[in-house]
Amino acid sequence: MSSRIKFLIHLVEELHHVANRQQLQCKVKSWRRNQCLHIMALWAQMTPQLQYLPTQTLNELYPDTFPLDIRHYLASWIEEQGWENFDVDNMEQEPQARRLLDQMVHLLQEVAQHNPNVVERVKLQHISRNLSVFQSQPMQLVRTVRDILRKERHLLAQTGMHPNFPPFQQIPQGPPATNGTPQPAREDGKTDVDNLVLKVLEIQNCRQTLHQLQEDLNWEKQEMETIQGQNELDPQHSDQVTRQTRIQQIEYNYSVCAKKRVQLLHEAVCTLEKCQSCLILRIKSWRWEQHRATIGVHFDDNLGPLQTWCEQLLGVNSNLRQELMLVKRDHGGAEQFHTLQESLAHLLQTLIQNSLVVDKQPPQVIKTQSKFSTTVRYLLGEKMAPGKPVLLKAQIITEAQARNLGQQGVVPNENVGELINSTAILEHNTSSKSTCATFRNMSIRKIKRADRKGSESVTEEKFALLFTTEITITGCESPYSIQAISLPVVVIVHGSQEINAMATIIWDCAFSESNRIPFVVPERVPWKQMCEALSSKFMSEVQTQRCLDRYNLHFLAQKIFDQPDISEDFSNMPVSWAQFNKEVLPGRNFTFWQWFEGVMDLTKKCLRDYWSEGLIFGFIGKQHLHVILQNKPNGTFLLRFSDSEIGGITIAYVGPSDNGGRKIQNIQPFTKKDLDSAGLGDRIRDINCITHVYPDLPKNEVFKKFFTVPSPPNPDGYLPFKLTTVVNPGDQCSSTASIPPDTPMDIYGQSMSNVFGSNMNQGIFSPLPQSTPPYMPEQIPVQAPLYQSPMPQASSSEEIDMEALEGILSSICQNTNKDL
Repeated sequence: MSSRIKFLIHLVEELHHVANRQQLQCKVKSWRRNQCLHIMALWAQMTPQLQYLPTQTLNELYPDTFPLDIRHYLASWIEEQGWENFDVDNMEQEPQARRLLDQMVHLLQEVAQHNPNVVERVKLQHISRNLSVFQSQPMQLVRTVRDILRKERHLLAQTGMHPNFPPFQQIPQGPPATNGTPQPAREDGKTDVDNLVLKVLEIQNCRQTLHQLQEDLNWEKQEMETIQGQNELDPQHSDQVTRQTRIQQIEYNYSVCAKKRVQLLHEAVCTLEKCQSCLILRIKSWRWEQHRATIGVHFDDNLGPLQTWCEQLLGVNSNLRQELMLVKRDHGGAEQFHTLQESLAHLLQTLIQNSLVVDKQPPQVIKTQSKFSTTVRYLLGEKMAPGKPVLLKAQIITEAQARNLGQQGVVPNENVGELINSTAILEHNTSSKSTCATFRNMSIRKIKRADRKGSESVTEEKFALLFTTEITITGCESPYSIQAISLPVVVIVHGSQEINAMATIIWDCAFSESNRIPFVVPERVPWKQMCEALSSKFMSEVQTQRCLDRYNLHFLAQKIFDQPDISEDFSNMPVSWAQFNKEVLPGRNFTFWQWFEGVMDLTKKCLRDYWSEGLIFGFIGKQHLHVILQNKPNGTFLLRFSDSEIGGITIAYVGPSDNGGRKIQNIQPFTKKDLDSAGLGDRIRDINCITHVYPDLPKNEVFKKFFTVPSPPNPDGYLPFKLTTVVNPGDQCSSTASIPPDTPMDIYGQSMSNVFGSNMNQGIFSPLPQSTPPYMPEQIPVQAPLYQSPMPQASSSEEIDMEALEGILSSICQNTNKDL
């Protein structure tokens, strides 16, 4: 703390205790001299710019509650206070803010007292009295001064006159959160709330001014009557004329202030409508982000800022309703006041009814007779009237019933399901400042299905949980009926239905519109949207930072559209719900989603580290596989997900053929059951016919960290054993004929070295920062084209019938090939 700040604090203390006023005045003069000598880094550079600022900008920068005079006379002291250290939403810092307010008032009064200019002296005394509007909300003073300083820095940064201060946008917008991560910048809506609070303070200030003017007017009229009685014979007496002039001036000032009061009231209600609309849109946006989180989209579930916003608007609404009652008392029940009263009542009802949110959603696939939990939070919980506990009721509703919830308070009469433990009490947690009702042991005993259309399955039928209650807010006479609806859920009766039910939820979360009619979804979407959803869900489910690259996504497109030979861009090709999870894949007995979900489950449970480190190529077709391995030596292998078995990973490798050539073979896929008995790393170590992982990295170096350390002998004397994976290339296996050596090209006509980078041959664990693990091509942004160029077509003389070649090799090897 600087010596000058210590001196100011000491000076304020003396303002209350020192009896010798002359000594105190000397100290004030000394402080003012030091103030003039102090180089005011910000104000000194701001002052020359004021003359160039428009009047409107000046009025917005320095509002009536904090005029330019305060900034000028207390510039040095203002710039030394730690306004940025305040958390304006933390009421525990209110005493500190009130001390700053008291210091500001006392210093301003002292400056006024010693100002030789009478006009300035009276003006400063008036300003110091007006600062009393901040007494009830001292944190508002902190907001005001802090925002003024930020805006000044912003203006100076724009003019290039103040290089030592960061631009306004870069100034911290709030203190660090309790977990150490910085809080997000204050939204525009929050700034609107601050301005709205200031406007309410102005209205209250006008009311107080009117009260003071009325008292002055009454006094002057009383004095006028006395003078008139004493000077009945001389109506032009100087005292009588002077008094009459003063009365007229007070009446004029009263009229001006009364009009300003009504105008400010209209402006405040209009601003409240806009600010509350922003709040409700933000609450809907929060719900939409919560919905999208199902497919792995980032979601900030912190409701604290929204709760503060709701509470502030409720407080503003209450203050405006109170001020409106006082205006009606003073001016009569004019029609304009009746309209304002109805507007405030409607805004209050809308705010109360939109403040109930489902904080923790129930599982979106619910099995009957199984327990589940959910939490509902009321953002105005601290404002509920004390007394009778608030009981929240839950019921399950159909999609049709959800569409009919347009009118608030209308609860469906038809019961479509029996819920157990369907009530909970809204309880306030003082530590978290949240008011929640937690349903801990809910269960659906039975469900009533709607009539299904065509081939619609029970796993495509969507329900929701509806939560209802009645809330009484402090200061409001009658209770309000409020309700909230959960995200759509699918109810199943057997675990075998879970995967298909989750497909319904994934399609709903990925492709529904934010303002849809419950629970409408498109029947078809562009493949590029599907790409984004699949990659996001894969990363979220597996808990990895490695996404699906464009080669993986291209193979998935070939698979879902059943076009394995097409290398064109699938981005805008529409994919239907039927292709996603109703129609089985050609030659298989499962759908696309069932197969994709099996891969995710296997990767999550057994292969997360392998995938995250780029050791698994993943989704790749046999044509692409043949292209990238055609020029590799025997023993080169890569890991790919099986396209013929749900939840399997296979090893594709280059091996010798019976005629002295080379062929690509696929080892029988390993499932979760296989990998539970022996990990993938150990199996790769055991298989002798594979030596180098694509492109050319020794397997014992790459997979060393995944090898199991041999177990020591058991203390009971038994010798330990281990499972060993043995592959006999002569056994039946899937193989593909090799193509004559050529420059390695990918399926898009690009050199593989260009695709995977020049560092592809470096070791995975190389300390060089530029080293690239296998199968880790650069990520392509979703909005950019996933495919750069079509696959080069072979000439007619070089066309290769893969199935025919496989048949020839099969006859030579006298083996029956099996597509794995």
